Amino acid sequence: MHITQLNRECLLHLFSFLDKNSRKSLAKTCHKLLEVFQDPLLWSLLNFHSPAELKRDNFLLGPALKYLSICWHSERVKVCNIEDWMKNNFQKDFCNRHENTVSDFLLEVCNRCPNLLSLTLSGCGHVTDDCILLLLKNCPNLETLKLENCVRITDQTLEAVTLYGGSLQTLHVDFCRNITQTGLQRVREKCPSVTLRAERSANMIPDNKPGKKLMLEKASRKLVHL
Repeated sequence: MHITQLNRECLLHLFSFLDKNSRKSLAKTCHKLLEVFQDPLLWSLLNFHSPAELKRDNFLLGPALKYLSICWHSERVKVCNIEDWMKNNFQKDFCNRHENTVSDFLLEVCNRCPNLLSLTLSGCGHVTDDCILLLLKNCPNLETLKLENCVRITDQTLEAVTLYGGSLQTLHVDFCRNITQTGLQRVREKCPSVTLRAERSANMIPDNKPGKKLMLEKASRKLVHL
């Protein structure tokens, strides 16, 4: 029996075992398999392992999406985590190449995936509070939000959870250094039913751009040591 002789359910089941690239390659072989590739039922879950994967055309984004994960585990994530005012030109150039990639993708999710139930972001150092706020507003069924090592996430995201996270059941903000105990306590008070985890977040040193006076004091101390 040729693969194209299988019914739609069998083909969808077979496609579900393939990664995104393999699905795309198989879809190019004939019109019937292309139709299977384009079936929304095949795209209820998406996992990405780097910002570059978000720009490929080997997946479909639509209302069927329920579970989304963007987890970037790489040494290069450290560059994104450096405070903007401390980055050298090389680091700035590196970040400029993908600074808006994840945020732009999440904007598409907001517009096209209203039935999203779970979002996991790890190592996404350029995602901002505004982005998460918009997602909470546009995906009212969101039950699970897991943020790890997202340095631009602050208490504003926690405030957005208390206002728009009506369906939220699980919230993780691990290693997000600009989260504070005050923000976490507010979530506990306003959303007691939410399972909250914040591993090390409120115990890390937050970003504080040094003021002009402090910078002059540091420069003066250096001159004294010289």
